[in-house]
Amino acid sequence: MTETAPATAATTQRGTLFVEDTPVTELSEFPGNQFVLRLHAPKIATHATAGSFIHLRCDETIPMRRPLSIMRADADEGWIEVLFKIVGEGLRSLAGKKAGDKLNCIGPIGKGFVVHGKRPRTVLIGGGVGIPPMIFLAEQMLRQGHEPHPLVLMGSELPFPFECSESHMASHWLDQEAPASIRDLEDLGILNRLASLSGFAGAYRGYVTDLAKHFLGSLTAAELAQTELFACGPTVMLQAVSSLARQYDLPCQVSLEEYMACAVGGCAGCAVRVETPNGPAMKRVCVDGPVFEASQVFANH
Repeated sequence: MTETAPATAATTQRGTLFVEDTPVTELSEFPGNQFVLRLHAPKIATHATAGSFIHLRCDETIPMRRPLSIMRADADEGWIEVLFKIVGEGLRSLAGKKAGDKLNCIGPIGKGFVVHGKRPRTVLIGGGVGIPPMIFLAEQMLRQGHEPHPLVLMGSELPFPFECSESHMASHWLDQEAPASIRDLEDLGILNRLASLSGFAGAYRGYVTDLAKHFLGSLTAAELAQTELFACGPTVMLQAVSSLARQYDLPCQVSLEEYMACAVGGCAGCAVRVETPNGPAMKRVCVDGPVFEASQVFANH
């Protein structure tokens, strides 16, 4: 028999879920119809964690909201940032907003990544629109004094929506064959490398999961015993990361991407099958996730 999600699952977020009319403070455009949007959302910024997301009304004329992962949050200054690319009329409308325009926003929603600390060597793997939670997680771990700093691996077939440059941080497992990195992370002392099949200068030629396997294959058994994976991206990428976790016997947390209608647990339109100690269960990505243990979601892959 299939277990159903408890009716009270969404209540765990009461008191930390807010509805705010958030003014646009900045909108930056990048190649590939990609945009970074900064909103003044002090309540959401205070409670956001890596892996949580917002449900945003892109325009008053478009009733359906869009779920967007939070990429950065500054509780002191009261802002959040999200990354999006134009897909459909909602996000096309969002791309046309100006500073001062107000957008109704619900958040932060969802259960994020949990850094236990039992395995201090962490690898963060982001692909495409799954990049933002990895940026958030890396910077959150830095603020919390996590040592050693995480290794961040990013993959994209669109130009990376960040300032990229040649890294000055050593990565002997690559022999400097792919030195491209995100400058913001490099400036924070976070080693990161980029992967793509699109031929971007300095990027590892291949999938980001190939790059991750290249790194994991360089570790000793003792180092692997201290390693944990965190990932967000398309389902096929997460399946590949889950396979790597099984191959190297590593714990792995994944943030799932699903279409959502309500995003607060009411419609169950984003439900996925998850293996639990009590058998298979249907869990809602919005409130039971979006972060799950990879072995629970991709048990049969």
